[in-house]
Amino acid sequence: MAIPKDARITLDPEEIPKQWYNLAADIGHLEPPLNPVTEKPAKPEDFAPIFCKPIIEQEGSTQRYINIPEEVRENLIYLNRPAPLQRAYRLEKYLKTPAKIYFKREDMSPLGSHKGNTALAQAYYNAESGIHTLTTETGAGQWGTALAMVSNLFDIDTTVFMVKGSYEQKPFRKTLMHLYGAEVYASPSEYTEFGRKILKEHPDTTGSLGIAISEACEMAVKDEHTCYSLGSVLNHVMLHQTVIGLETIEQMKKAEIKPDYMVACVGGGSNFGGFTFPMLRDKIAGKTDCEIVAVEPKAAPSLTEGKFRYDFGDTAGMTPLLMMYTLGHEFIPKGIHAGGLRYHGMSPLVSAAYEKNLIKARSYDQPQTFEAGSIFAKTEGIIPAPESCHALKAAMDIALECKEKNEEKTIVFCLSGHGLIDLYGYEQFIEGTLPSSSA
Repeated sequence: MAIPKDARITLDPEEIPKQWYNLAADIGHLEPPLNPVTEKPAKPEDFAPIFCKPIIEQEGSTQRYINIPEEVRENLIYLNRPAPLQRAYRLEKYLKTPAKIYFKREDMSPLGSHKGNTALAQAYYNAESGIHTLTTETGAGQWGTALAMVSNLFDIDTTVFMVKGSYEQKPFRKTLMHLYGAEVYASPSEYTEFGRKILKEHPDTTGSLGIAISEACEMAVKDEHTCYSLGSVLNHVMLHQTVIGLETIEQMKKAEIKPDYMVACVGGGSNFGGFTFPMLRDKIAGKTDCEIVAVEPKAAPSLTEGKFRYDFGDTAGMTPLLMMYTLGHEFIPKGIHAGGLRYHGMSPLVSAAYEKNLIKARSYDQPQTFEAGSIFAKTEGIIPAPESCHALKAAMDIALECKEKNEEKTIVFCLSGHGLIDLYGYEQFIEGTLPSSSA
């Protein structure tokens, strides 16, 4: 039997993108970040206490394409780039849908997720700037794992504040970060003033990404040779992740695939932006009418239930004010297994795209997403991360809608990471004890 040409579409290492794509060049007017004291547009020096100069420059850039440093591009190979695009034939058969379903395999990185794409770039720029230590937050642990690993390539120490709920649910993520040489603290922690404040006020809290960001930022501002590194939300993170979407577009061209839907989970926005922004570029230019869908948890539904306004990126109010969809920076979501999606706000670029009706959004309860993940495990043999299960669930629902309408549509979704360290959540699902995540 001949293997279908679109079963697995690959690129050669030489085809790794040479430039990142910056949506800020094409999205139209963006409200600038504000200094929280003056409430006037933030200046570069407002970011200087926590970010190195090259990162600050990229954050404010409206240049359409930015060159990827050769050292970064070479190391992307060791993160298993270019990542394959694969067709889910067995899932299609299970759903009995006329739709075609493809998925971008970010789960095949040695880190288990897409997070290494920006971790590598940020570690490189900080090392070039003479920084010896990076602090960061992590939800499910994928981002903290990525930064801890790549920091070794540039002789940088890493301190990670891991959201307490995930710290307790996912002990092996902590082990991974320790193996890579990072210091890991459950957030809120006793190691920062803000952490101690939260623990005093809410001793039983499971924490949040906003709290962990505050702790990491507080530690960074106290040492001129320490900087903060962020795994999502801000423009420079979206920029670095566009290698995902740029590769995907080339693979679709190679296999003559024209997507009707592109789908990705969304918490702060990193894998969604990285996967969809290059296609959004074409949509803004009128070259495609592809529907782009962001999928979030009902436990933190910033797009579907939040408000588009200025808000802090962290709980303590240390960051500049960002124009974004937000549930309020003091919002603490339930302790769902999709820890990477437990964030009160949304990337300003993703928020702007949603406000301009360029993208759509859906939200799901936790048991729905784990059910989708279990079906994918049985059909495709792959166990998706709880975050990725949100994108998978939406892709499956769209495929079933196509079945009802007898439409042969093409759906492409981002499998942002594997769930091999998230088996406790799957065990709860199997046993029928997985709690609802509705906010």
